[in-house]
Amino acid sequence: MTAADLASFQYSLLDFGSGRKLEQFGSVVLDRYSPSAEGFKATKPDLWSQAIAKYVRRTETQGDWLDADCLPPTWEVAAGSLKFRLKTTKFGHLGLFPEQFANWKWLTQTCRESSRPLRVLNLFAYTGGSSLACALGGAEVAHVDAAANVVKWARTNAELSGMAGAPIRWIAEDARKFVKREIKRGNTYDGVILDPPSYGHGSKGEVWRIDKHLPLLMGYLNELLAEDPKLVLLTCHSPGYEDDTLKQMIDEAFPSISPRKIEAGPLTIADRNGRQLPSGYYASFQNVS
Repeated sequence: MTAADLASFQYSLLDFGSGRKLEQFGSVVLDRYSPSAEGFKATKPDLWSQAIAKYVRRTETQGDWLDADCLPPTWEVAAGSLKFRLKTTKFGHLGLFPEQFANWKWLTQTCRESSRPLRVLNLFAYTGGSSLACALGGAEVAHVDAAANVVKWARTNAELSGMAGAPIRWIAEDARKFVKREIKRGNTYDGVILDPPSYGHGSKGEVWRIDKHLPLLMGYLNELLAEDPKLVLLTCHSPGYEDDTLKQMIDEAFPSISPRKIEAGPLTIADRNGRQLPSGYYASFQNVS
């Protein structure tokens, strides 16, 4: 498998507007809640009847799937050679974030361009897209997520992708606890990836609040990152964490990284007409030699 294998995806954003997005994952068309689609107007109203299920948000973090009995319990989609098992969740997620596709291609290329295998730490690693992308480029990866069932889901994706034997450590643990323990062990990493949620809970009740805990975590990571770091990728979907903020956080957390080498911008998904749906922000650093 090569970086070129990540060039195509069985996903399409069909339309968006009025706080919703119409998407196709493989053969499954879904109508999902999307706050970033507020202020836009749908351009293909005739397509929306194709959705076989609709996600309606009930609280700030949870909701219901209408017509969910029309959906398969699970189904698979391909991202080049990578494959992902999808299923509905009460959060509206399916196990795949399409706005990360471009980052996966960048991670694979960055790791592949290194003269030696990189050691990469992936925190809040979810169902494994970034971990698999790094391993695809030859990196050794520590995949950390607090939810054991999600780590199991990520391992399933590795198996589906033919990467069951890839050099990935699968770790179900609170991100902060893991980082502190790695510091005590004297371990270091060439790169770090973070996609922190706004709110969350660890397997033992640890509370995560991005405003309070992300700056602290970034400070710890400075002790864990090698003296000559090769890559950093920080993505966020939380209000108040735009590209300038993320860039500043990397700059302040990692003094050895030149601010001039930090790139930042919006995460977007393009529909068939080329309209861009805002989907968060990223900041990244690359120094592979």
